[in-house]
Formats: sequence, structure tokens, C-alpha cells
Amino acid sequence: MPRMIDLIRSSAVPSNIMHSAAKGALSLPPAEMIEVLVYLAVNNPVFGEDARLTLAGWDLNASRALASDPHAPKEVLNYMISVENVRPALLPTLLENLSVADSAIAVLAASGSREAVETMLKSARVNQSTEVLQALLSNPNLSGIQAESIRQKVSPPEEAEELLPESSQAEAEPDDVLDEELNAYLTAHADEISADGDKPFQPLGGVFDDILESAEEPLAEAAAAAAGGDKKPKHSPPRKKEHLSAQEQRGSALQKISRLDVKGRIQLAIKGNKEERSILVRDGTKVVALAVLESPKITDGEVEMFASQRNVLESVLRGIPMKRRFVKHYPIVRNLACNPRTPLDVSLGLMKNLLINDLKNLSGNKEVPETVRKLALKMFKQKRDANKG
Repeated sequence: MPRMIDLIRSSAVPSNIMHSAAKGALSLPPAEMIEVLVYLAVNNPVFGEDARLTLAGWDLNASRALASDPHAPKEVLNYMISVENVRPALLPTLLENLSVADSAIAVLAASGSREAVETMLKSARVNQSTEVLQALLSNPNLSGIQAESIRQKVSPPEEAEELLPESSQAEAEPDDVLDEELNAYLTAHADEISADGDKPFQPLGGVFDDILESAEEPLAEAAAAAAGGDKKPKHSPPRKKEHLSAQEQRGSALQKISRLDVKGRIQLAIKGNKEERSILVRDGTKVVALAVLESPKITDGEVEMFASQRNVLESVLRGIPMKRRFVKHYPIVRNLACNPRTPLDVSLGLMKNLLINDLKNLSGNKEVPETVRKLALKMFKQKRDANKG
């Protein structure tokens, strides 16, 4: 006789039975009932909501028994360990079940609650998994002391090189690595570069107006002095400015960039410094802006800032989550999901990773599309109700 889960999968069950199943009201063994509920929660748009609510309040002992079973269906274990569905009381058991993949635990590690973080740090398995520990380092709920403890486990002092600030690490890439990345990018985008080769630098947005004015002020002063003659006091030698302000540095970089063709700007995007990348990511020429994301020198902090900006091409916002390294960093995911300029399909795909408070804030953000607000509100309510369980 077929199992109920098999009948439901083949759509061979009437709707009244499906409704009863979503309420957990069928006479089935607990393990099979949970499997049915998980299937409905994940795959059935009609009864999925009821099934999720039922699972959130399901008997803890029965749930724990399945969470510890190495032969439990993978779909059930993945549901139980997911960020939006995990029950704190079940987490210790799930972490020690070797049938729960490290990759699934890592996803929870990157964006789980503070309570989840503390539970994970007590797990022997977590403390032996570099993948999970690295994911935990990107969790915004991690305390400074916890982060330092994890870093020592991932890179023990006797084996690790001296840690540098993020900005120093970013500039430490050897030339051969940069050249290799540059050549690969130029080869992959040869046709686009050939078509856009003569396009001048045209930054998106109006943020460069002040920079241009600032950069032109020293030139204007020099021109005025030349026109009016040398009127400096005889005993007042010119002073050399040793340090440029941030705005002056930005103006200098902008002048340098404005003289380059597309190929030159791509080279600077990959091999240049942080200031130059922050300008080039706003380049209106797509192949240049995307080159910034390919730089081995780029930091998560820079990308976090790019993800929140509206004066970048949509292709940049679409390109960020295509890189595994960036989507492991929760602030990047949050900024992308909340950025009104992010393409709708990208925002919707990232929202499942948002923490409950960020979903609440997003649901009230009038600047993002209505579709995003509605889904954020729905997901917020789901997570709130699940946490109550």
C-alpha cells in the first residue's frame, strides 16, 4: 500500500485530506506526518502556510527524534536546519546529525539569530568545521569576543601570518595574480571592449559634481595667480602640501580616470586602489563597472557599500550576488535586498536570507517595490510565528 507522502506527491489525495494533513490531523506515525508537513510547507502554495504553522508547534520529542535520525529524509533535515524554520530546542540535535550537510549548517551560521550562534559555538562539530566557522564570521549577531575566538580556530597564531587590517590585505595581492585576473577578464570580454573602446568615462549620478569642483579649485587658483602675476610675499616660500584630503584624493583619482579609455579603466578597476574602485564602479560603461567586482583586491566592506548605492548600473547589483564570497556576507545581502535599484528578481531571491528585524523594516520601506514590501511582511509574520513555537 502506498505511503501517504507518496500519494500526496502524486496529487492523488483529495483537498479535504490535504487540509487535514496540513493541520497534522492524519493518523500517521509521527515521522511520516512530519515528512508530509514538510512536503506541503515547501511545495504546496495552498496548504503550505498551515503546514508551516503546524510544524512550528509540533511535539518536541517527536521532532527531536527525527532530527537525530541519520536516515531521516534530506528534505526534512534541510527544512529543520533552515534559518526561517529552525527551532532553538532542536538545533543542538541537528548539528550533531551527520546527515545534515555542513553547507546547510553554514547557511544558518551566516545569518542565524544570536541564540543560534551561541548554540553553534558550543557544538563540537561546528568547532571542527572551517566552512561553518568562516560562515559564522559573517554573522552580524556575532560578538567581538566570539569573532576573535573563531579567527584563532580558523587561523591559529602559530600557523597564520600576521593579520592585517582589511584595507592592507586588499592592497597585498601580488602583481602576477592581478595580471592573471586582468588578462582573463580582457579575454572574456574582448567583444564588449572592442565595441565600447572609445566610450569616455561617464559616471552615474550627480555625486561627482562636488568632486570635480574640488579638483578644479587648485587649477583655478594657479591660473588666477599666473594671470595676476606673482604676488606672493618675498619672504613667504611656497608650502608643499604633504597630505591630500579625502575629497582631494578623490578629485585626483577622477582626473586620472577621465583620461583613460575603456581598456585602461578596466585595468585600473582590477589593479587600482580602493578610491579608484569606488569611482569606477559607477562607470556608465557596463564592462568597466563589472570589472571592479573581479578585482582580487576588493574587500567585503567595499561591496557592502556598493550594494546600498543607487548610482550604479543594475548589472552591478545583479553581479554582486552571483559571487559566492559576497553572498556569504550578511550586510551585503541585506543592503541588496533593501536597495530600491536592485532588480526585483534579485531582491526577491535574497529576502529568504534576511533576519526577522530586517524583514520588518523592509516591509515598511516605501521606496522599494510593493511586491518586495508584501513578501517581506509575509516572511516577517512567518518567522515571528515560527519563533513563538
